[in-house]
Amino acid sequence: MEVRQFQRLIEAIYFERDSRRGLEGTHMWFSEEVGELTRALRRGEKDDLEGEFADVLAWLATLASIAGVDLEEAAARKYAQGCPRCEGTPCVCA
Repeated sequence: MEVRQFQRLIEAIYFERDSRRGLEGTHMWFSEEVGELTRALRRGEKDDLEGEFADVLAWLATLASIAGVDLEEAAARKYAQGCPRCEGTPCVCA
């Protein structure tokens, strides 16, 4: 699945409810999911990692949609040439 396809899927599932909650309220939920991912990483809970990464990506996608940002386009614009600072792949910044 492409990033844009994923963002559109998340919009179809959650956009109506998430947009009513607004950017600030939705960001709170996103932050909570990042915390759950952090906890799973710290505790080495390998069985939970896949789901937590997916949740964080879904909440990031819905935040981007509420803000009117196409994640695929934004990522390509910023990282297509490699590191945004040195343009290296891999990054060679000090």
